[in-house]
Amino acid sequence: MIGASRLIRPRRIGAAASRTPLAAIGTASSAAARAHARPYSYQSRPDTSEKETIVKLLYNIGSKKEVEQYLRHFSSVESQKFAVIKVGGAVISDDLATLASALTFLNRVGLYPIVVHGAGPQLNQRLEAANIEARYEDGIRITDGPTLAIAREVFASENRKLVEALERLGTRARPITGGVFVADYLNREKYDRVGRIVHVNREVVESSIRAGCLPILTSLAETPEGQILNVNADIAAGELARVLEPLKIVYLNEKNGLYHGTTGKRIETIHLDEEYDELLKEPWVRYGTKLKLKEIKELLDTLPRSSSVAIISAEHLHKELFTHSGAGTLIMRGHRLFSEQDLASVDSDRLRALLMEQDPSIASGESTAASYWQKLAALKRAGGQYWIYGDEPYQVAAIVTRTPGQGISVLDKFVASKAAVLGNITDNAWKLIVRDHPQLVWSVPRTDDNLSWHFDRADGSWGAGDNIVFWYGVEDWKKISSMVSAMHGAARASTPPSPAPSAPAPAGSRGYSTMARRVAPRAAGSTGRRSYSTQRPPRPALRVGLIGARGYTGRELIKLIDGHPQFELAYVSSRELAGKPVPNYTKAQISHVNLSAQQVGELTREGRQAVDVWIMALPNNVAAPFVAEINNAAAQLSPDQQPVVVDLSADYRFDTTGQWAYGLPELHRASLRNSTTGRISNPGCYATGSQLGIAPLLPYLDSTRLPSVFGVSGYSGAGTKPSPKNDPGFLQDNLIPYAPVNHIHEREIGHSLTRLCKPEYPFGAQNPLKVQFSPHVAPFFQGIALTLHVPLRMSMSVKDMVEVYREFYQGERLVHVVESAPLVRDNSEKHYAVVGGFAVPPHGEDSGSAQLAERRAVLNVTLDNLLKGAATQAIQNMNIAMGIGEYTGIPLADKPTMS
Repeated sequence: MIGASRLIRPRRIGAAASRTPLAAIGTASSAAARAHARPYSYQSRPDTSEKETIVKLLYNIGSKKEVEQYLRHFSSVESQKFAVIKVGGAVISDDLATLASALTFLNRVGLYPIVVHGAGPQLNQRLEAANIEARYEDGIRITDGPTLAIAREVFASENRKLVEALERLGTRARPITGGVFVADYLNREKYDRVGRIVHVNREVVESSIRAGCLPILTSLAETPEGQILNVNADIAAGELARVLEPLKIVYLNEKNGLYHGTTGKRIETIHLDEEYDELLKEPWVRYGTKLKLKEIKELLDTLPRSSSVAIISAEHLHKELFTHSGAGTLIMRGHRLFSEQDLASVDSDRLRALLMEQDPSIASGESTAASYWQKLAALKRAGGQYWIYGDEPYQVAAIVTRTPGQGISVLDKFVASKAAVLGNITDNAWKLIVRDHPQLVWSVPRTDDNLSWHFDRADGSWGAGDNIVFWYGVEDWKKISSMVSAMHGAARASTPPSPAPSAPAPAGSRGYSTMARRVAPRAAGSTGRRSYSTQRPPRPALRVGLIGARGYTGRELIKLIDGHPQFELAYVSSRELAGKPVPNYTKAQISHVNLSAQQVGELTREGRQAVDVWIMALPNNVAAPFVAEINNAAAQLSPDQQPVVVDLSADYRFDTTGQWAYGLPELHRASLRNSTTGRISNPGCYATGSQLGIAPLLPYLDSTRLPSVFGVSGYSGAGTKPSPKNDPGFLQDNLIPYAPVNHIHEREIGHSLTRLCKPEYPFGAQNPLKVQFSPHVAPFFQGIALTLHVPLRMSMSVKDMVEVYREFYQGERLVHVVESAPLVRDNSEKHYAVVGGFAVPPHGEDSGSAQLAERRAVLNVTLDNLLKGAATQAIQNMNIAMGIGEYTGIPLADKPTMS
């Protein structure tokens, strides 16, 4: 339940330096803030309205629930116990503005981080300029008299830079270059003037906070006699943390975390109690990495379990602190997890207390723990099995069952306290469960507040009445069908308990840790204990390159990316608009460029530090050179560095090589999630609506007759190149038919629906489905209205049709089923499609062709051709490909607008 993160990226050629909304506000408000700056006085809290504004800005990086949860968590302790932040010298020299902005935002929401900074790179430069050799012994700088003299100057200078940068943003800060750390000589003969801290004068720090100032400390210490001694900043920050016992100890560096030495991926989470011993055995954990892990463990072993260490960049500090998803490497003690197969082996009283507090059915009195114990005992007597998972303090518990002869386990309960959610213990529990149960199924009510938690962890889902059935590790569709039927039957008998953690669940989880979830099938004989995702985890500010921004779809994509919490524009390419500012984009000031296919290939060679996702928003038959360059460059990269490509043209919709996934998530979600190529062909607008209208009826089609689709689109569908089809004057009081046969969407509808057909359906590979499609252009700007006539092999009532469609699209957030006919004006500028207007011909006593004509379904579909028909669907596909929640960044509506 801790969510996704991203890699910090160096500045790229040709792209404007982008800034997060938080950083931007820090700069924009600096003048006003300076006007309100006050001399030192007793601690004052931030202006209430300003704090509310900034908290709302934090909602851009996480949900309101999780941001407020962390704010309450951090505000529940004394100010000096919030966080100790160690800042490397390189951060001050290379990223001072970002650091100051990040600290300013923490202060504006009423928090007082304590900063301890180093100055290693700056000191080395000064020593080199003074012709003084930098000498080290055992990794410790030998500090003689001349070195210490320069060190004092450098520390004072860097301290002043940071304090002044904060004050320019209106944040009151106090420079503290001495008086906090008291030290003895570490080994005078060996290291000279290097100290070992023996005492921390916390009053100096607390006095600064009482005065309303952020304490900015150097790591220099003094002996009781007043001799200045050099102390490593990491050690100084650790000693300060031991005295203050803060919730967070943050180490800022430019790398944004710790990285796995074999895979090169960032490690998102380390639970020391569970993982430390095994981690030290890894061959890549050597030298500095091993020393750093040992120091952190020794530090956390002396602190309360509520304390944790974060290794993060300044740019993503707020993401790490205020969201479950995090952004760097989170290290905590955690608790050892257990797995037992007998209730007698666990503390049933503590388990009962957790269930009574967190399990919905037991907490409401609908059932009792005792009756549940009886159910487990009866299962075991019948030859079944159950497993109880939890942690030592019983902050999280999960119960998995398996009936006799059943190879797929059922996740029956999963509950957690808020502390477990904040501590990411739930995520480790989940990994332990799927390690033991490679195939898992569970059912959750549609009304459950934590559905996103399940969608993030499941390999698939299916609507079943009032519930959604989820599965993990199951690929056999016959088994899936059987599971869904069984779970649906159980749901009719009784409301199933929700296995979601009962504390507020986040939208995602830290996608990669030393115990990360596998997504590929395990090899035979593999224990699956440590395997790593081939998909990128969800994370903020993934970089997008948009090729073809002049068109209407390109404009809508820019708007959606501007409002998306985890995507940012890196390049926006348009031959006609090159050099002009990109409109409707507020995250950064960027201009259009004109990238050639060769330049796109060169950028791809830089890996995902340049671009994570390329969008081809080009006319048909234009994208191929760009795709070829991307493919050639990507072939030289490791899989985790290869970009995703989403093509909005028709060029790859008929792909038969298996390289391109067809991007209509409501119908092809499983293949999109399982795709390993990162190539997605976005469907056409007419094709999207037509397939959404026909797909639920595929099992009932008459194989001797063809469905027909009458389509009307707004003139934006004709593009920006002038023609009668997008001339408002010509279209006034008019309706223009075009391409009455062989329209490319006509072929696309039949081709893609055929791929959905199962062997028992009337159509399939040996008898491909075809449709008759008649497109028209109308005087309105955007939107599509479709009327579909679908021949059936049996008679069906309107009631039957409505039930079929509602069951088929249960759980889908971007397809709404209504009984009345939807109107195109209601659907314009909306991100969903609406299916409705169901009708069937009246039954008569005729025979032959007249009777055949009666066996058909008539319905209407509306959607916005630029949104669900193009841009919104592209965002859906990008979210899936990048491991983000599918609907992230897409405005949703519980009900469609209906006139």
